[in-house]
Amino acid sequence: MNKVSASEKRKLIYSIKNENRNPEKLRYIIDAVVDAGGIQYAAEKMNTYKNEALEILHGFTASPVRQALEELVLYTTDRKY
Repeated sequence: MNKVSASEKRKLIYSIKNENRNPEKLRYIIDAVVDAGGIQYAAEKMNTYKNEALEILHGFTASPVRQALEELVLYTTDRKY
């Protein structure tokens, strides 16, 4: 929300808190987040954390536990909805 004006930010926060059951308001919120690059930013951060987690895990000896944790990281970051 750093890329929207202060008034737009207030409007979005109000809608998220008070109008989140209204389909039209939800569409407005989603569109605003996408237009501001929020989804792309979140995906980039997720991939950064994924890579950091995998690097940390590779510092441990290979084992079924490490393999399971690697698979969990990959599942949670690479799945499609």
